[in-house]
Amino acid sequence: MSRSGRLLGRLPRPTVYSAAELILLVLIAVQAARLFWLLVSPVGPVGDWRPESRLAAPGDAALANFDPFFRLQAAGGPAVVTSLNLKLHGTREDRASGRGSAIIALPDGRQLSFAVGEEILPGVILTAVAFDNVTISRNGGQEQIFLDQPPAAETAGAVPAPAAPPGPRAQPPSPIVSAPPPPPSGQPINFQPRLSGGRVTGVIVSPGGDGGQAFRAAGFAPGDVIVAINGQRVGSLEQARAAAGGGDVTVTVDRGGRAITMRVRLNR
Repeated sequence: MSRSGRLLGRLPRPTVYSAAELILLVLIAVQAARLFWLLVSPVGPVGDWRPESRLAAPGDAALANFDPFFRLQAAGGPAVVTSLNLKLHGTREDRASGRGSAIIALPDGRQLSFAVGEEILPGVILTAVAFDNVTISRNGGQEQIFLDQPPAAETAGAVPAPAAPPGPRAQPPSPIVSAPPPPPSGQPINFQPRLSGGRVTGVIVSPGGDGGQAFRAAGFAPGDVIVAINGQRVGSLEQARAAAGGGDVTVTVDRGGRAITMRVRLNR
C-alpha cells in the first residue's frame, strides 16, 4: 500500500455528526468575519446611518387621541356648551349600565330630575351623564351642560377704582326722653321738661294739686307739650315757669303730632 493510502486510512470516517459539526464551524466563522468587518469598517463611505423605523402598534392611533384628563376631546372635537337657559345642579353617573340621571333647572325655575333618554324640552333629550357635566341632543347635534363654575378672574392689569372716602356717619335721631309725671303738688299746673339729645325741646304740662281745674280751664289736654311761648321756642324749664307768672300768654302745644296755638293764663 502506498504511503498516501496509509495516511487516508488514519483519518476518521465521515459521518452525519461530523458533517453537522463542520457546517456549524463554517457558520460561526462567517458570523465572526461579519462582526469583525462591522467593527473595523468606517460608516461614512458606506452611507449615512439611519435608525430602523419602529413599527407602529395597532393601538397607537387610538391612544394618541385619548386624553384621560378631559374625556370630551376623545369624542372628536371640542365640547359645545349649550345656549339654552338650562342649569345643571347635580348628576348621578351609572357606569355599570351607561345611564344615569341629572337634576336640571328649566327656564321657568323648576328643578326636575331627568334620566338618560328622557326629553328635557321639546326636541332636547338627555343622552349622557358624566360626573361634572351632561350631554344633550339638540337638532341632531351634541351639546354639554356643566356644573356651576367659579366666577371669572379679574382682568390682569386692571386697576381697581379707588374707594370713596368714608363720609361722616349719619347719627340716628335721638329719642325723645321724658320723665314720668310728678305726683300732684300744690301748683295748679305741673311743668316737666321733654329732653331730646340732652336738650329741652318742650315742656310737658299735667294737672296740679287742684284736681285739674286750672289745667282744664287753661285749655290744656292730657299729653300736651308746650313747644313755644309767645312765638319763641321753649329751651328750658325756667322759661316756662317765668312765663307762668306773666299773665296771659300765647302758647303753641304739640298735641298728638299737631301744633295748636292757644291764649292761656298759666298762673291761674
